[in-house]
Amino acid sequence: MHREAVVTPADLIWPLFVTEGEGVEEPVAALPGVSRWSVDGIAARAREAVALGIPCLALFPNTQAERRSADGREALSPDNLMCRAIRAIKQACGDDIGVLTDVALDPYTSHGQDGLIDEAGYVLNDATVDMLVGQALNQAAAGADIIAPSDMMDGRIAAIRTALEDAGHANVQIMSYAAKYASAFYGPFRHAVGSSGVLKGDKKTYQMDPANGEEALREVAMDLAEGADTVMVKPGLPYLDIARRVKERFEVPVFAYQVSGEYAMIEAAVAAGAADRDAMVLETLTAFKRAGCSGVLTYHAAHAARLLGA
Repeated sequence: MHREAVVTPADLIWPLFVTEGEGVEEPVAALPGVSRWSVDGIAARAREAVALGIPCLALFPNTQAERRSADGREALSPDNLMCRAIRAIKQACGDDIGVLTDVALDPYTSHGQDGLIDEAGYVLNDATVDMLVGQALNQAAAGADIIAPSDMMDGRIAAIRTALEDAGHANVQIMSYAAKYASAFYGPFRHAVGSSGVLKGDKKTYQMDPANGEEALREVAMDLAEGADTVMVKPGLPYLDIARRVKERFEVPVFAYQVSGEYAMIEAAVAAGAADRDAMVLETLTAFKRAGCSGVLTYHAAHAARLLGA
């Protein structure tokens, strides 16, 4: 009766990895219990999510090596993995579930960076923004409900918002990865999307220093001013203080991404016999809600929804 923070399946966004083929399920070694799915499998997961009361899926493609290039041009193809998966979900479930799509070039570049690079390997902000606009329009045309730029380029929210409005996609939302840190917790994800083996250098020139909190507030303020509908803090548990500060300062919907390394730590503790999965999953999700998050992207979404619906 006196519980202050309540978690329901409606608070969850389920990240899913898409791969080529038909009838394909490829377990991700670094993420026990998580798989890459072919497009038909993604559609089946969408129907599962609807049945569980999960309102939104987040898609991430595992692009084949031969389709990767220095300029990431596969991101602009209307027949890339992301766009095919969006269409399959909408065909299977219509508006019963939302589709959130990642906007960044790292799944498509041969060098693994989120943007275009110069000869010295430095990421080019403005040239990258032009590509991100095209990528966002491509995904919106395929049926995406929420565009989620994860690249951390400056000015990309304003450019994408303007382009969406001009192209007749005024109702497509933008969830900005506004406070995305250069974290050690992303390793399993990069393995899942095939970028870990090709990444040259690091992403510290455009992702945030884990030691900075005030900078996060400045980043969020800029993205909201440019037209973001919601904002995200990533990773999740190590940055609950940031989520709380963002919520208190801006009073907007704040989401957290319980990233791959966080998921992997829980699964490792369970495998070692050191923890109970059900209890850890529900406790961590409650922590996000207590910190002020409107929702959580988590690879445990389906498992949590089953627990919450029991």
